[in-house]
Amino acid sequence: MLWGAALALLLGTLVLLMALGVPVAIGFLVVNLLGGMVFLGGEAGLDQVARNTMAALSNFSLAPIPLFLLMGEILFHTGVAFKAIEAIDKLIARVPGRLSLVAVVGGVVFSSLSGSTIANTAVLGSALLPDMLKRGYHPTIAMGPIMATGSIAMLIPPSALAVLLGSLAGISISKLLIAGVIPGILMGAVFTLYILGRCLINPRVAPAYDVELPPLRERIMPVLVYVLPLLSIFVVVVGSILAGWATPTESAALGSCAAFVACVLYGRMTWQALSKALRETAKIAVMILFIIGASLAFAQILAFSGASNGLLRWIDGFGMTPFAMLLAMLLVLLFLGCFMDQVSMILITLPFFIPLAQGFGFDLIWFGVLMLVVMEISFTTPPFGLLIYVMKGVAPPSITIGDVYRATYPFIVLELLVLAMIVLLPEIAVWLPEQMSR
Repeated sequence: MLWGAALALLLGTLVLLMALGVPVAIGFLVVNLLGGMVFLGGEAGLDQVARNTMAALSNFSLAPIPLFLLMGEILFHTGVAFKAIEAIDKLIARVPGRLSLVAVVGGVVFSSLSGSTIANTAVLGSALLPDMLKRGYHPTIAMGPIMATGSIAMLIPPSALAVLLGSLAGISISKLLIAGVIPGILMGAVFTLYILGRCLINPRVAPAYDVELPPLRERIMPVLVYVLPLLSIFVVVVGSILAGWATPTESAALGSCAAFVACVLYGRMTWQALSKALRETAKIAVMILFIIGASLAFAQILAFSGASNGLLRWIDGFGMTPFAMLLAMLLVLLFLGCFMDQVSMILITLPFFIPLAQGFGFDLIWFGVLMLVVMEISFTTPPFGLLIYVMKGVAPPSITIGDVYRATYPFIVLELLVLAMIVLLPEIAVWLPEQMSR
């Protein structure tokens, strides 16, 4: 079979199943069974698909994913994350767009403790959105910062998706995790400047109100009690990787233990909270690992059928410049982000994008960060951005899905601006991993 026909059969069937609403994991499984029968020799091919799937899941580099997820779920379900946001709320006083700035600062802090964008957005939305709307904040300046900052968990370690991307693409997981720190902080800084600027130009979008200003000691104490100890978890996770004392798996285990101990010391740990955190972690981790196993088998079938090499040779024939190829890959990812989830995007594109990136001599750490930024953007891209529906779920019934869409647009533009900065200045992504290597 010609490579074009093989590619059309495998990729076309997968896209058709997704368009029909079949879950991603089941879609990959069906295509793998079809590919095993057609390209790997019937029944023997099905045995090979099963072996390939098991081999993919036995990869020890995937272990940080459930551990990073567990960190965030423990802090979320025990309520400790809400206490940290309340402390930041008390610290930030009399500035334009105060609650929106609390959302950005609180979101960046919680992103450093959680590998889950969903948990990040749910915490911020539940804690801040009702008060913002009650005080007359425009929905754009209320919901937009919450969704945009919630997705920063994609970049700042611990990021479960960064672990997934690194393990599948053959990129150093520790370096990829560290590489997301500066872009994540830069993203938060850009959001902060936008909120301040917009609220100064048009104060009506975030009406000012009198904030009770307790003594400085009473404002700082909650930060010392609830924020700094939690940030020490981030220091443990990132510092142990940066110093070379621990692998990503070991640092993830340290972070999960530190989160558990912190919640016990705060007196917030209950059997009910721990049980719910474990159940939610198991549900998300099983879903991710199932998709990983099926997708790696899919990539191997693509390679065996000749579809991967055929497509790469065909693209190489166009004689594109490295910048044009990079732009084309990013545009494909941005387009896919409007219609599918991030794990599916990674798994469908990696078999083609990583060989192309290597062939054009791209730094894979830099390229991985660019992919993560696009994944971050796709979380809030209409019509099917996941965080759009998380926000709709925590918003009052009066907020329509159109209101949520409109709230995302300014922040999508800002995220695209940061993406362009990283494309033009790769040092933003690679400087910190280079220091780690030295």
